Amino acid sequence: MNGRAWKFKDNIDTDLIIPARYLNTSDPKELAAHCMEDADPKWIGKMQTGDFIVGGENFGCGSYREHAPIAIKAAGVSAVIAKSFARIFYRNAINIGLPILESKEAVDEIHQGDQIEVNLAKGEIKNLTTKSIYKAQPFPEFMQKIIKAGGLIKYLKKKR
Repeated sequence: MNGRAWKFKDNIDTDLIIPARYLNTSDPKELAAHCMEDADPKWIGKMQTGDFIVGGENFGCGSYREHAPIAIKAAGVSAVIAKSFARIFYRNAINIGLPILESKEAVDEIHQGDQIEVNLAKGEIKNLTTKSIYKAQPFPEFMQKIIKAGGLIKYLKKKR
């Protein structure tokens, strides 16, 4: 998968990903329409399907909110690359099939608008703009299957 990088700061919490005022719905399309609205009000109109969110430390911190990774995935983001993820966001992302990768070096060196390509199986992040390659810890095979299936529930339904 490849697309453009959208950089965000450290400690992007779930309220910035999907503001609480939109939690009266669980419709993915409606959530996507407001994704990252409080971090960058114009972001959803600028990003394109397949783009990447590149965040700093502690991405997805704050309140437990499954709506946050759902909004990101429904917005068309290919994956989130961050220096680190809040534990509950990490688990929610896997459960709904949103690919996430941790790489401090990649986050430090990728700039807003860079074209990047990700290989989840290898844990490889390529900055096509600068021709740099970064490593992230690839997920174990079973987690890759969950992501590929579109989330834990879809994965379990396929296994039955």
